Amino acid sequence: MALTLMKGSEAIAEAAIRAGARFFFGYPITPQTEIPEYMSARMPEVGGCFLQAESEVAAINMVYGAAGTGARVITSSSSPGVSLKQEGISYCAGAQLPCVILNVMRGGPGLGNIQASQADYFQGVKGGGNGDYHLLTYAPSSVQEAIDIMMFAFEKAEKYRMPVLFLADGIIAQMMEPVEMPEMVDFKVDPEKKPWACTGWKPGDDPAKRGVINSIYINTEDLAVHNEHLQAVYAEARANEQMWENYKTDDAEFIITAFGTVARIAKTAIDELREEGVKVGLFRPISVWPFPYDALKDAACRESVKGILDVEINEGQMLEDVKLAVNGGKPIDFLGHCGSQFTTTDEIKNKILEMKEGK
Repeated sequence: MALTLMKGSEAIAEAAIRAGARFFFGYPITPQTEIPEYMSARMPEVGGCFLQAESEVAAINMVYGAAGTGARVITSSSSPGVSLKQEGISYCAGAQLPCVILNVMRGGPGLGNIQASQADYFQGVKGGGNGDYHLLTYAPSSVQEAIDIMMFAFEKAEKYRMPVLFLADGIIAQMMEPVEMPEMVDFKVDPEKKPWACTGWKPGDDPAKRGVINSIYINTEDLAVHNEHLQAVYAEARANEQMWENYKTDDAEFIITAFGTVARIAKTAIDELREEGVKVGLFRPISVWPFPYDALKDAACRESVKGILDVEINEGQMLEDVKLAVNGGKPIDFLGHCGSQFTTTDEIKNKILEMKEGK
């Protein structure tokens, strides 16, 4: 395939269309407004539906409705907009509706600013809405990786009947990179493969095949059974859907943990440190739910490893998962900034050198 130079937001939107998405409901907010802008032009060309809702709340409830028919539907927003969607996201999780949600993270809390951030990690992986639910959550570190994940995101959502969330910091959406775009998927709703979906029912049909989309269970016992079923689904996803990258960890004396764009900055620091004779490696979770705890433990708790440095653009949110994985096996330090100030290569290098010197 030929390489094409594309802006991240537009490439991700095009990938969703090529993966079979034919419904987009959203609301403009920087730094992801180019996604609905692109969708507004492309969806009519492929026979799809683009609708700018009156609010983020309306958009996610439109997702609920379209997903209930078995269609592939997507929405996008940025941090405070995703906060407004949280009730609807919980509804989608409770009703087991496959869909894809893009969060192009910006600085916070509150309205914050329009620059890139990673401060929505807790919101994405610890549950931003009510109840005991999870979302399959991916944190791409490049435009190409976001495209590649999008091409199987709907399949995973449909396999587990759960929403998929992309945690992409604003840089991923705003940067331009050469990418390979995949071929268009020929997706059509098959009622036989989605018996739960509302694909059309009329009097005289088998009542057992009538699709009912619901997330309310007034009876306590019914709700308990429903939650037990959800937890079994989540356990299956934990067992099968962990993704991660190890970069130069085999002989590393220090391990950096990072996700998204920050991991790319960390790789540059690692390469420069290795030129100076300091053995450093990177462990990058690609799926942040389910988090690859065992894989991180295997990489970071080798005898040769002297310490771990977690690098994020937040107060240290993934740091909690790093600590759970390592479970006291190695000393862990943190380097990060709140808001939208990205950690530099020199900051990472200096911190590793301080750790090497025992400071």
